[in-house]
Amino acid sequence: MNDVLGIINLSESEESIKDLTLNRNLAAIPILGRYRVIDFALSNMVNSGLTNVAVFTYGKARSLIQHLGSGKHWGLDRKKDGLFVFYPEVASEDNIRRNGDINNFKNHLDYLKVSAQPYVIMSRSYMICNIDYTDLVKQHKKSGADITIAYKKMDNSIGRFVECDTLFLDEENNVVSIGQNLGRDRYYNVSMEMYVIKRELLIRMIEDSVQRGDARFLKEAIFNRIGTLDIKGYRFHGYLSCVNSIQNYFETNMDLLNVNTSKDLFSTNGRIYTKVMDAHSVQYLDDSYVVNSLVANGTIIEGTVENSVICRDVHIKKGSIIRNSVVLPNVTINETTNLNYVILDKNVVITEKKMLFGDVGNLFVIKKNMIL
Repeated sequence: MNDVLGIINLSESEESIKDLTLNRNLAAIPILGRYRVIDFALSNMVNSGLTNVAVFTYGKARSLIQHLGSGKHWGLDRKKDGLFVFYPEVASEDNIRRNGDINNFKNHLDYLKVSAQPYVIMSRSYMICNIDYTDLVKQHKKSGADITIAYKKMDNSIGRFVECDTLFLDEENNVVSIGQNLGRDRYYNVSMEMYVIKRELLIRMIEDSVQRGDARFLKEAIFNRIGTLDIKGYRFHGYLSCVNSIQNYFETNMDLLNVNTSKDLFSTNGRIYTKVMDAHSVQYLDDSYVVNSLVANGTIIEGTVENSVICRDVHIKKGSIIRNSVVLPNVTINETTNLNYVILDKNVVITEKKMLFGDVGNLFVIKKNMIL
């Protein structure tokens, strides 16, 4: 895999998860107790042997940059290649939505042109999975395809991937069209938005799209060339979730309370790495009660926690009851508070004797830094 470079493209729609992206990129949202959303995409690449990885980001990137640092936690602090982070000329989410991500790639074409690797793996951050790209690249090379797109066959009864891209394939696994999942069909092939493509072809597609003005987004440029390029699918069989909405974010956290699902995600094709944060072990005080929950280091629990994910440095005080909830870092929950189906963003303080209830289909989200 030393002939492949990785690109993580963060021009992701945040409309359905904007309560958690007011102060950060989607890629920087804390998830599963101790991770950030981008950790899975980065870990997939380094576990597959990639040593040259670029992140194409946009505005609100402070939290993400602080998390990524030099890339040492993923083994990307290297003298040759390593981790690169690129910004659009106007660091604005509105600019990305208006002009697309093609201009961002065009403004940093020098990176692609001077890179030594002939192949590129492109990924989003919000597709949560543990995938070994080695087999994907082998299939791409063997088939002689121009582009290979990873997908997973899903059941719409799960309801997790409505409005995601869907691949329509022929008997030989050729992509004949790409549409959007509207939830009508029982089974469908959800695009994981992971592409393998030759570097020179990628450069040519970016330049052609800018010159012709026929595509604002890179994936749109790919869709427009289905009739002229040989595009094939690669079927993935492991755990997959798309964190593109509040509901999906919550359900992804809840998925990992299942031991078998957790093993699939965290150990099938290598470990998931994240920034190491030194903190004391969880303190369970005398009156605490915790069941079926993930609790990260630095947390102090005096109350009751059930079916919940608790991130780092949270203090749950005596008499509080937390059920079916996700609590992000540095949150304080005071005495005799009752929470159910709630998401608390960073630095939230819940004062004593509060009762906050959502439900499984309508979660109660408390935004960052709020005191309630």
